[in-house]
Amino acid sequence: MSETTPQISEQTPQLAADQPPQAVAPKAKGRGPAWLALLVGLAALGAGGWSAWQLHQQQGQAAQQLAQFQQAGEAAQARVKASEDHVAKRLAGLPTADELATQRDLLVSLQGEQQRLAQSLSGLLGKSREDWRLAEAEHLLRLAMLRLTALQDVDSAIALVQGADDILRAQNDPQAFAARGELIKVLEELRGMPQIDRSGLFLQLAALRGQVAQLQMLAPEYILPVEVPSTVSASDSSRWDTLWQELSRYVRIDLHADQDVRPQLAGQSLAQVRLTLALALEQAQWGALNGEQEVYRQALASASEVLDSYFDRDNQAVQALQKRVAELSGQSVSTQLPKLDNALNTLQAYLKRREAAELLPETEEPAAEAIEEGGQ
Repeated sequence: MSETTPQISEQTPQLAADQPPQAVAPKAKGRGPAWLALLVGLAALGAGGWSAWQLHQQQGQAAQQLAQFQQAGEAAQARVKASEDHVAKRLAGLPTADELATQRDLLVSLQGEQQRLAQSLSGLLGKSREDWRLAEAEHLLRLAMLRLTALQDVDSAIALVQGADDILRAQNDPQAFAARGELIKVLEELRGMPQIDRSGLFLQLAALRGQVAQLQMLAPEYILPVEVPSTVSASDSSRWDTLWQELSRYVRIDLHADQDVRPQLAGQSLAQVRLTLALALEQAQWGALNGEQEVYRQALASASEVLDSYFDRDNQAVQALQKRVAELSGQSVSTQLPKLDNALNTLQAYLKRREAAELLPETEEPAAEAIEEGGQ
């Protein structure tokens, strides 16, 4: 400021010399530069204060950041120390090399025992499964015997015996050869038997029973025509015609005298004869369903006799029914069934031999161990 003021004072006389004296007020001399210098000083002072304040703020922020860094470092050191302590404790709890070797040997021995136990368990399960299958084969053979004995069902018996043979074939055991031979022999005998349709015969006889209700009696019934009332007085000829119609209800003239005279059936007697015929056919149904050949034949013979004795032979329905009864009488409802006893006995013998062979190693092992102990 000391340098600026002289310069201003040097310029001022020059300006005063150039301008006329009346243009400048005498009171304004030296006041403008003073105000200007004052403003410049104030501005410099403000800039210095603002710079000092900024420097103070920066120093405070730096100190705060330094404190934060120090706190973060201390926390990190604490965490590292804690982790080191934890790791040291874990390392102190770990087993030694000798202990690890011992545990490794125990693990190997445990795995070996587990494998041997799994093998023995699978062997036992396999043997039990095979035993169950063989028991199933015996059960199937017994069911086949029951079906043949009780129902004479050849088709079901063939399926059951075939199932038992499949089980033996799946065993792949040479000792089952004899049992399979008996089963195959029974299968061939069953397959060579004639096919008897008992259910079909039963239904055919049932259809014939339904036709019995439609049969007519031996002599046809005479149905009187409905009398039409007439308003004309009846003559003598009409009276004779009426009398003849009344008498014809009680008298029948048979022009075939050479034929056997049979009694006519009334309504109740006809119902009884139809019931007798239906019962004979029903008995034939029972014989066909149960395979009783003699009962079946005698029942159809009784039905044929009833048809021949009490019904008109010239009636077409009677002739058709008589023909069907004669055809069904020739059908066979029973046959000689093969015996399954030999096959069952052979299978049971094979099962016993197999069971004895499975029990034999168990009895030999204790004996061998006792011999070894005695030798030691």
